[in-house]
Amino acid sequence: MGPKTARVDKTLREWIASGELSPGDKLPSERALVEKLDIGRTALRQVLARLVAEGVLEVRGRSSYTVPAAPVDEGVSVSSPGVLEQWQIYGERTVYDNRWVKLDLVDVEPPGVERFEHHVVRLQHVSIAAVLDDQDRVLMLWRYRFVPDKWGWELPGGIVDAGEDALSTALREVEEETGWRPDALEHVVTYQPMVGMVDSPHEIFVGRGAQHVGDPTDVEEAGHVEWVPLADIPGLMARDELMGSGTLVALLHLLATRGGGAPRAAR
Repeated sequence: MGPKTARVDKTLREWIASGELSPGDKLPSERALVEKLDIGRTALRQVLARLVAEGVLEVRGRSSYTVPAAPVDEGVSVSSPGVLEQWQIYGERTVYDNRWVKLDLVDVEPPGVERFEHHVVRLQHVSIAAVLDDQDRVLMLWRYRFVPDKWGWELPGGIVDAGEDALSTALREVEEETGWRPDALEHVVTYQPMVGMVDSPHEIFVGRGAQHVGDPTDVEEAGHVEWVPLADIPGLMARDELMGSGTLVALLHLLATRGGGAPRAAR
């Protein structure tokens, strides 16, 4: 994609992300777009074809393009069964506490089970980002983790600092660990990696596009930086070369939504 088509691609995505073009809206005619965006008709059609292939636009007839209508409940057919009987919590006491990890014993009584003390590990709030480029490659780090004693691919991410929101953390961590600054990121899910015993909210962000701003500045977390083709992810997973639940959750999301493309969101 050349500079002019990249500019037009970005402009059309921004019109949709900002609400200038809403779901169901029809794009201006090709003639109007050629004049407004200062681009040739052939190049414009290349951009429009890519946006259609990614699901950003829909084509109607020969040359009529619209923004897809918003999906209803993303195809969810199951309904919540409502509130069931909960565990009774009588209190808790701290066994160990420092900056990185806190271990509590919580006095609980599950329905139909004798009351006991349950170990709960409280860790940090974490933010992780998956950034795609215009070739469907994802920005990743190859690095060593001493706890499992292995090398593998990870997405950039880290702890949400006090007074910082998770989006700011994701943007900061990508730049510090890779030297690339994301154009934008959008939140897709918050999950708990070990919900039965560990409390550590993980927030996943995805986005498309980044600008190289220099070398990584986080020496402790930095590794070999590479844009990895999204098509390679299933093979890397099969070879056990993907590390961390956040990496897996984010990449599985991208694979599941592939064809719609990663969103471009406002900072």
